[in-house]
Amino acid sequence: MLSGDEIGRLGLVRGDDLVGNDAFQPNGVDLSLEAIWRFAGRGSLGRLNADRELPARKELAFEADDWLELGPGSYGMRYAEWVQLPSDCGGLCFPRSSLLRMGLHVPTAVWDAGYAGRGEGLLQVTNPHGVRLQRGARIVQLVVFRLNEAADAGYAGSYQHENRHP
Repeated sequence: MLSGDEIGRLGLVRGDDLVGNDAFQPNGVDLSLEAIWRFAGRGSLGRLNADRELPARKELAFEADDWLELGPGSYGMRYAEWVQLPSDCGGLCFPRSSLLRMGLHVPTAVWDAGYAGRGEGLLQVTNPHGVRLQRGARIVQLVVFRLNEAADAGYAGSYQHENRHP
């Protein structure tokens, strides 16, 4: 596992607010919330990538002070930071413990060696009273680990370089 300091030195995660906000942790780096949406339709997943269809989205608007109130339910979210994993590293995202203590969950998925982009995740609000979140809040911790050997070919799927800034 790479330390947060090593992730920073290697430039694996870049973002405007990383420096000075305690994002680099002993065992990873915190990623912050940039956007959140409701699912506005169903998805489709078949045996082939060509049979995959993501559900439509209805992006939610933050208030003028960058706060947003969410009721119980499932939401999609995008992280603000650009992540670029080399061919000898993979990653996993975990919710910060503050989220769990509020009744929020972020299921994890593998971030493949060679992936580059501003990733997305699922936010589940199980607290019956909901939650109030601010854009830019550190919401998950990306844990980066070194592979025993570099992948022959890095990630080249449809999410490569997703969510570039315009």
